Amino acid sequence: MATLLVVDDEQHTCESLEVILRREGHRVATAASGEAALAYMRDQEVDLILSDVRMPGMGGLSLLRQVKSRDASIVVVMMSGHSDVGAAVEAMKEGAFDYLIKPFGKDNVLQTIRKALTLRAVLVENVALKRQMQDHFARAQVIGSSPVWRQVCTMIEQVAPARATVLLTGESGTGKELLAQLVHRLSPRAARPFVTLNAAALPPTLLEAELFGYEKGAFTGALQRKPGRFELADSGTLFLDEIGEMPLEVQVKLLRVLQDGTFERLGGTRTQQVDVRIVAATNKDLHQEVVAKRFREDLYFRINVVTIELPPLRERREDIPRLAAHFMQKYAQQNQKAVTAIHQEVLRRLQAYDWPGNVRELEHVIERAVVLAQETTIRVTDLPPRFHAFEPVFVPCEHLVLPANATLAEIEHAALIQTLHHCGGNRQAAARLLDIGVATLYRKLKEYQIP
Repeated sequence: MATLLVVDDEQHTCESLEVILRREGHRVATAASGEAALAYMRDQEVDLILSDVRMPGMGGLSLLRQVKSRDASIVVVMMSGHSDVGAAVEAMKEGAFDYLIKPFGKDNVLQTIRKALTLRAVLVENVALKRQMQDHFARAQVIGSSPVWRQVCTMIEQVAPARATVLLTGESGTGKELLAQLVHRLSPRAARPFVTLNAAALPPTLLEAELFGYEKGAFTGALQRKPGRFELADSGTLFLDEIGEMPLEVQVKLLRVLQDGTFERLGGTRTQQVDVRIVAATNKDLHQEVVAKRFREDLYFRINVVTIELPPLRERREDIPRLAAHFMQKYAQQNQKAVTAIHQEVLRRLQAYDWPGNVRELEHVIERAVVLAQETTIRVTDLPPRFHAFEPVFVPCEHLVLPANATLAEIEHAALIQTLHHCGGNRQAAARLLDIGVATLYRKLKEYQIP
């Protein structure tokens, strides 16, 4: 059952279609004009609109444009008593689903409506999936809108539902584990375990035992059977961090699991079968490691199915204000500090810095600043000494940085201050950027007592 809106200035057409469509189980409303249809839609949800093209006042094509600009998932079918090919072509270009020529038969209408509602269901599902994806990204704290970061997020969306092994590359501190968790959350395995293992943190013997588990008595100190990470991650995802540090002797055994999903525990003879998706990460160039004989070529090709390279923070400087604001709110809450804003000069210095430690380093800098801040705004004096000594080259800030829960007046005040700073105090340039007259700018500056 769907909600349909019939729009036609001919009353008998509205009444006939209402009877036909209600018999099919749909909720049906009618409107005699485009204006009346829009008024109805302000208060009611509509799944499909069946609209005449030629009506007094707002015509069907104008209604179509307005509806699509408000909600592209609403399906619109156009009707006309005139064999107007030009209007039909224009309607289809504007996003109409179909075009019916009056007089039309009952079966023709119902067939068109059924197909249109099928499309509506697909569109609604796509919107829901997109919102769900955005919610997952927000909950995972994957923050950024720069072009290079959007490419990474698009790749994550594409590969997450698949079974393919994913290799995340990039410098330390770029967020590889965060994105590995997101791949798992967006996959059909989301309800199953997400297990991690840092290959650089353990010597070869312990690493093998952690991966594959061991039987009681397998070695000195093995007092009972212990499952490995592969068993713990069965039906889920295993994140192998710093896989470039894995010793060659362990790589051989890892390759077998990736090939057929089987292994034996240390000290055991029984073959174990698991279904595990691998997400691996490294800050090394694995191709060069293969050339240097420090990484097996066959394992490299096995894990290098889909590679996603995470950009360093210095290549996505426009994301720094949003990241800094996120970390400020996070650590202000954790430390119960009333820090709600970041001074523009602080942002300028943060954006000019090259961040060898990437996002992890930025997070630590902001945490320190929140802890040391004596005011509600983070200032340059709250930053580590390395940010005090240099005069940063100007880096344009594309983001308006606002206090938490800012009012409209606070937003306007911040826009004036930051745009003036961006323009080096040039009020004519600031007025152009704000798309207001110079006189209006001066009046606003006086209103907010901005010198």
